Amino acid sequence: MPPASPAVHLRAAVALLGRFPALAGVDLDVDAGEVVLLHGPNGAGKTTVLRVCAGLVPVVDGEAEVLGVDLRANRAAVRRRIGMVGHASGLYAELTVTENIHFWARAAGVGTADGQAALERLEVAHRVWPLPVHALSAGQRRRVAFAAMLARRPELWLLDEPHTGLDAAGRDLVDGLIAEASAAGATVLFASHELERADAVAGRRVHVEGGVAS
Repeated sequence: MPPASPAVHLRAAVALLGRFPALAGVDLDVDAGEVVLLHGPNGAGKTTVLRVCAGLVPVVDGEAEVLGVDLRANRAAVRRRIGMVGHASGLYAELTVTENIHFWARAAGVGTADGQAALERLEVAHRVWPLPVHALSAGQRRRVAFAAMLARRPELWLLDEPHTGLDAAGRDLVDGLIAEASAAGATVLFASHELERADAVAGRRVHVEGGVAS
C-alpha cells in the first residue's frame, strides 16, 4: 500500500500580498493527525502560511496541496474541510451567539445540534447565547469562534495565536481540544509566540522567517 499523502504539502510555494512576496519558497509537509507549531518573528509569514492552507491566499509558484486538493487548481475546494481561527473572530457582530453558530453549522452541512454541542464544549455560558457577538468580551468571542470552528468538524485546524484573549481556563480548554482533534485524526497547524505552552501540545516546531520555513 502506498504511503498516505500528507495533509499539507507545500514545495517552493510562493505567495504574494500585492507585489510583496509574503512567502518566498516555503517547503512544508504535515502528516494527517500531526500537531505542528509555526514560530518566528512578527511579519515572518506564519499567518500567510495558514491563510494559504485555508485557500484564502493564492500560491503563484511552486506546489501547494491540502487534504489532497491542488490549491493552485482550485483553492475553494478545500474550504469546507478546514476550520480556521485567526486574529479576527470570523463571526457576524450583529448576530447573536446562537445565530452565528447555527449559520456556520448549516454552512458546513451539519445540524444545529452540533453547533449547540460545540458551545457547550467550549463552556460558553448559556446567558450569553441570546446576545449579539459585539456585546461579548474578547474571551467570550474567542470561545464562540472556536465553537463555530468545532461545529464544522474540520479535517484540518488552522489556528493563529489560539490562546490570545483567553483566560487560564480557556487556554487549557483549547489545549485539550487540540489534543482531542489530533487523537481523532484531524491535523492541527498553528502559529504561536507562547512557545512553552505551544510546545506542550505540538509534536514539532517549524521556524518561519523571511517568508521561508525551516
